[in-house]
Amino acid sequence: MMRTSFSLSEHPARFSRREFTRRTLLTTAALGLPQFLRSGVLAANAQPGANDRIGIGFIGMGRQASALLRDLLRLPAARLVAVTDLHQERARKVAQEQGIAAVDDYRRLLERKDVEAIVTATPGHWHALVSIACCQAGKDVYCEKPLSLTVREGRLMAQAARKYNRVFQVGSQQRSVWINQKACEFLRTGGMGKISKVLYQNYASSWNMDLPGQPVPAGLDWNTWCGPVEPMPYHEDVFLPRAKPGWISLWPFSGGDFSDWGTHGLDMVQSALGMDDSGPVEVWVEGERFVPPTFKEPIKREDGNKVCSRPKVFFRYANGVVLEPSDDPKPPAFGGLFLTEKGTFRLDRGRIESDPEDLAMDLLRQRPRQQDDSHLKNWLDCIKSRARPNADVEIGHRSATVCQIASIARLLGRRLKWDPVNERFDGDAEANSHLDRKRRAPWTLPQSV
Repeated sequence: MMRTSFSLSEHPARFSRREFTRRTLLTTAALGLPQFLRSGVLAANAQPGANDRIGIGFIGMGRQASALLRDLLRLPAARLVAVTDLHQERARKVAQEQGIAAVDDYRRLLERKDVEAIVTATPGHWHALVSIACCQAGKDVYCEKPLSLTVREGRLMAQAARKYNRVFQVGSQQRSVWINQKACEFLRTGGMGKISKVLYQNYASSWNMDLPGQPVPAGLDWNTWCGPVEPMPYHEDVFLPRAKPGWISLWPFSGGDFSDWGTHGLDMVQSALGMDDSGPVEVWVEGERFVPPTFKEPIKREDGNKVCSRPKVFFRYANGVVLEPSDDPKPPAFGGLFLTEKGTFRLDRGRIESDPEDLAMDLLRQRPRQQDDSHLKNWLDCIKSRARPNADVEIGHRSATVCQIASIARLLGRRLKWDPVNERFDGDAEANSHLDRKRRAPWTLPQSV
């Protein structure tokens, strides 16, 4: 099988035109990354005026927000207006560096008329409350993935976006990566013929920690950071997203790697199968029932994932396609291996492989020369046009739902029939009780939006 991919360690510029070979195509055609310009490169009259640029506020200024901010600052269609974070020092540092305002409460940020749209990269247990409030305030939304913690949260978020006519992008950035778009379209429209099975990575579920308390850092509102989750003592290995292990791996705040990485990989599967407004009809596990362990001392995420059981989760779609965990030691983390009547097609982030190999090669040859894969740019463009973005909230909700029902199947350890229209399990009250979680007052969800 020919590997058809790109790597940032490659240097295609060293090839001359006369040396343009198959290898050159694989590195240059797929690379096509956004062009990053130094501040001041464009003349003032080449930039949109302040009134033509979209005023952006940031809610949450942690690790992922920093990466999003770097991309946003290079885009001439946006201007950063204000930021907020429950760790006030983080917000103040960004505000000072950018010459903007730091706000101590996200609700005050939503009151500002110069803030037209919001980027939020809070921990996952805050996504629903913040995003719904943004929609109600008339702000367009970019919310990091996974969109939601529960199926009910995701449905309310989608309803809010539609009710208030908001442009709502979910941070599944592969939806804006050209080769991922093209590959999913190719599979969806029958380029490989009928798809029978998709092999995917068997992602880990979340687990619990019971760590001793540490002093809360100055300027951090830990009680509000916990928000709808029953508060636990502060510990930096809970507060940080990825530490020993960090909140991304912990049950109260996240669905673990199944939600974090799974909403990348299974999002690509959903797209390739044409299921952006639907999902599987059955989910089941093979192996022992998953019981989330509780660790009483810091433990590296990778060590925890090794210790925790990881029952294999299978899905079946109405068209007969089955999703099955791969036995490959390095399965695609951000996509899947598609078994089809014409051969196999491996899809990962920015990378495709096929057997026969020419099918992937033909796709890469079609890449436009001036392609910008920026997910934020797509969102900004849609704010101006009022079109649906590449990872619209309904798409993000459906992909998150696949991961959430997988976690429920693991917890219950039995075969479940899923109704993707009504978003309920057929005839299983216990399974349906897991479609939402209890929340601490006053951080509760509205009954409707």
